Amino acid sequence: MGRGAYALARVAVIVRAPARLLWWLGMLSAGIGALVPGLTGRRIGVLAGAVLFAATAVAAFLARRKRYAELAQGASKASRSVFLQDRAVTMRNWRRGRRWWLLAAFPAAVGSSFAVPTAAGLALAGLGAGLWAKALWLGTLERRGEALLWVRTDWAQGSPAAGSVSGYLTTGLAAGDAAPGGARRRPGRAGGRAAVSAAR
Repeated sequence: MGRGAYALARVAVIVRAPARLLWWLGMLSAGIGALVPGLTGRRIGVLAGAVLFAATAVAAFLARRKRYAELAQGASKASRSVFLQDRAVTMRNWRRGRRWWLLAAFPAAVGSSFAVPTAAGLALAGLGAGLWAKALWLGTLERRGEALLWVRTDWAQGSPAAGSVSGYLTTGLAAGDAAPGGARRRPGRAGGRAAVSAAR
């Protein structure tokens, strides 16, 4: 894994980062799309959207789960010199790196409603729901192993399960400012380097 000081980001937080935004962008665009009759009509659009919602949610939840599980199983303990990236910083970095994709997805989903009302918006929302469910699944792995899963930030530029990620690192459940699964931890929990020592 390498020695010395380097930054770690929570795996579950990276997975969770786009979930809420995709959900709300999808639902908003679906709501706007419901006002447009479209070529297929609203009824067919909503039915198609429901199918796409389920399909994208399942796909997002199942995508690379085996890879995540293998990396979690082979994780090693983080050294005491690492820096644990705050949850808000991880979320902000992910969104900033993909802001143009996110900005383009919303008008594209709204525009597609002139053909098939609400369908693309519900697909976006399903993607967000699937990623949120995957983050919860990662939280189950963390609780079961009694250790939080982290990844080096310089390895996970694209995805925490990308080929460039050679392994995960672990700390105790009390480390950092995000609970198992990536949700915001209750106030009063310390993060950073000190938390690594305190939680191991």
